[in-house]
Amino acid sequence: MAHVTTPTRPFWLRPKWVVGHVLVIVLFLAFANFGFWQLRRLEERKDANAVIEARSSVPVQPLDEVVAAGDGVGDVGELPYRRVVARGTYDAGASVLVRSRALEGRPGFHVLTPLVLEGGSAVMVNRGFAPFTAEPAEALAATRPPAGEVEVAGLLLATQERQGIGPTDPAGGVLTQIARVDLARLQQQSSADLYPLFLQLQEQSPPSGELPVALPAPEQTEGNHLTYAVQWFLFAAVGAIGWPVLLRHTAREDRLPPSFIVTSATEGVADVTKNEEEVGRAPASRS
Repeated sequence: MAHVTTPTRPFWLRPKWVVGHVLVIVLFLAFANFGFWQLRRLEERKDANAVIEARSSVPVQPLDEVVAAGDGVGDVGELPYRRVVARGTYDAGASVLVRSRALEGRPGFHVLTPLVLEGGSAVMVNRGFAPFTAEPAEALAATRPPAGEVEVAGLLLATQERQGIGPTDPAGGVLTQIARVDLARLQQQSSADLYPLFLQLQEQSPPSGELPVALPAPEQTEGNHLTYAVQWFLFAAVGAIGWPVLLRHTAREDRLPPSFIVTSATEGVADVTKNEEEVGRAPASRS
């Protein structure tokens, strides 16, 4: 009776290798997607920089010619990053600290104070940075605004909203600290109608004291998005190139008969032994 040889399944179809194929494909797609995501972030950053540059280059205009206190937060359109000037009186008693801020590596607060304008409406002004103190009241006292009428100039910025799992603020009560410049929340404790944007102070006359420190203009760099994209694409390339190389190497070994492997190993041991014997028989060199 003839002996029937059952064909052997190729190694790359064995379960552990199939799992490897799937894992490599999943990682490749994930790494490539992360790379393209970083490229999209880079384009978004470039677009944002262009918007900031275009709007901030418009000549300074009086605040009430650009936006009204009665406008809704969603109606600000292309107003963020416009430069404006306003005259009014600070309501020092309504100042609020934005916690968990930093400037040049130093922890601290941003100081918000409403500037009450003629007619009774107010624009919230981010007057700048104050170093961290254990007692927030000390920071408020050290950054008290000048009394009387002042003229302020700066950038209009949109209200800030909670992102993802960001910190929250109590829904009620009068706050002396807040997580972000949330104009809707600040309106709850303001006796004046607030403008739908806040003003980041750049210049003031008469000036304040040493504190708070005026904040720099919004950063217009492209960040590290291109570097991160290259890194993700390199990770994807490692899998796309390395896995086929491993498969090819394994396939070459898988095609060799066991007798060849044993013979090769035996010959290798014999060669090493022969070399050692020849070294042992070599005459010692004369001095």
